[in-house]
Amino acid sequence: MQLDRREFGRLAALGTAGLAVGSGSGRAATDNSDLLNVNLFSKHLQFLDYQDMADATVEMGFDGVDLTVRPGGHVMPERAENDLPKAVEAIRRAGMSPKMLVSSVTSVDDKDVIQSLKIAAKLGFTHYRMGYYRPIKGNSLLKNLEFCQNELDGLEAFNSEQGLHGAYQNHAGKVIGSYVTDLAHLLDGRDPRWMGCQYDIRHASVDGGSSWPLGLSYLRSHIRTMPIKDFTWKKQNGLWKPQNVPLGQGMVDFQGYFKALREYGIKPQVSLHLEYDLGGVEHGEQNIKIPQKEVFAAMRRDLKRLHNMWEASAG
Repeated sequence: MQLDRREFGRLAALGTAGLAVGSGSGRAATDNSDLLNVNLFSKHLQFLDYQDMADATVEMGFDGVDLTVRPGGHVMPERAENDLPKAVEAIRRAGMSPKMLVSSVTSVDDKDVIQSLKIAAKLGFTHYRMGYYRPIKGNSLLKNLEFCQNELDGLEAFNSEQGLHGAYQNHAGKVIGSYVTDLAHLLDGRDPRWMGCQYDIRHASVDGGSSWPLGLSYLRSHIRTMPIKDFTWKKQNGLWKPQNVPLGQGMVDFQGYFKALREYGIKPQVSLHLEYDLGGVEHGEQNIKIPQKEVFAAMRRDLKRLHNMWEASAG
């Protein structure tokens, strides 16, 4: 789907107005060195082609795109040789630089995915998020961690050769690393230039509750990128489940989190996620069920809240 041209014109006008008044969006105040560098997770713009995706990202005030280069993403790994340069051309034409991407890689034996990362490195990308490891049924914890260690050894060497930082996200649920202490064990002794953690405070809060500061302290030296999103608990069919909500409307302790990041001297590349109900955008659907203007309004709102919360944490 292409961006509705009338809506894009309106979006551009709003972006220009934001620049004029200093609305607090990322690109609206790049002279402020304390601002976070915020990239938009391109999963939420998969209803647009590359150029419309890049143009909309800039007009909304983001600093860059966290591009999905994975099955079902903006770029399919097996088509990276043809499509990834086109996506990068669109990103550069819009005035941004390619920095972040999301991959499905878990092993150097993932040939198509590894090739896509080689292409990405040549095109200027510097950071990528990995896929996930799942426990092998019947294996002990130590056996599962040993398997992951071997895979990470190969990827760390690959990243060093390519000049890439690969990051494993702590994701709530039944995956390795949902307990961040396991992830800290896997990263211990690894060179953080090439291998690290894309620390997710939302998922850390779901699985770790109030213990997230401890996990953050273990992982802090390996954090170069982070996704940002919010959640609350909701009872469904008698069971309490996490439900994603707009930024600042949930349970994540952003004040405490951002203060901790400042104390540790961590100012990573940020990927803003909108995983709450947004007409299919939250799932990366190409045919969305709400007007584009509502999607863009939500993205601008969450971006502004993110900058405001980060600024407030400096006090």
